[in-house]
Amino acid sequence: MDARIVDRLRCPVCGEPLAEATAGTARALRCPRRHSFDVARQGYVNLLAGRAPHAGDTAEMVAARADFLAAGHYDVISAALAEAATEAVARVAAAPDAGAYPLVVDAGAGTGRYLAAVLAALPDAVGLALDVSKPALRRAARAHQRAAAALADTWQRLPLADASTAVLLNVFAPRNGAEFHRVLDPAGALLVVTPAGDHLAELVGALDLLRVDPAKSDRVAESLGGRFTPDGGTALRRELALTGPEVATLVGMGPSAWHTDPAGLAARVAALPEPVRVTVSVRLTVWRPTPG
Repeated sequence: MDARIVDRLRCPVCGEPLAEATAGTARALRCPRRHSFDVARQGYVNLLAGRAPHAGDTAEMVAARADFLAAGHYDVISAALAEAATEAVARVAAAPDAGAYPLVVDAGAGTGRYLAAVLAALPDAVGLALDVSKPALRRAARAHQRAAAALADTWQRLPLADASTAVLLNVFAPRNGAEFHRVLDPAGALLVVTPAGDHLAELVGALDLLRVDPAKSDRVAESLGGRFTPDGGTALRRELALTGPEVATLVGMGPSAWHTDPAGLAARVAALPEPVRVTVSVRLTVWRPTPG
């Protein structure tokens, strides 16, 4: 694992710094108090303190997401994140106490595609993908040569040093305002992507999918409490023309996959005329940490 990333990590049990240790072919991260965390052969490290309350996305959901994103359907989101992260890193670099290199953390990273897009735009940065899904982390660990991946629960204390992160990505994922504020550099930025009310609207009724909460923006602001202040946002829209199998993949990668009967879904998808017009409608909001 990249030593620059390990340097920013902290033991999830005691908060002490971690260092890489090797015994034969086995690798682990250990702290001075001898807490040890194994690095899986797939490349990610388990930094959970105890068990996660849930296992996250399944292997099938992760495979669907990887296929759908690889086709470029959500590249509008990747490009917007890369642009916003570039601006954020420039701001951190201009601070008097700027570190030698910026760390980008994706909380709820999934396959790591968004993190990889940001790192591609930031040649001096390193990245860390955090997720509770092991199938997702197996892919995230290989998403970019300057990225690492760790099993961590967003709702718990994050395994990162205070003020260690220049940019924190949060794309369709849970938000822990207190921890995000703790690990983010005072000059850094939290980039939050949330679905708009008409996101995938053409499919919601036709396929009986979960609807976007009308109070989503209010809930996001509430979750960040008084710890962050919005500093601009961008509405991102794109119309997709999808095949039936691509529609099934899109549904299979998201939260509706937990609540949809596969046989019933297949029948409804088959009844849709192709190409299936689908609206991608999300909002990227830049949040700055408030002092204190």
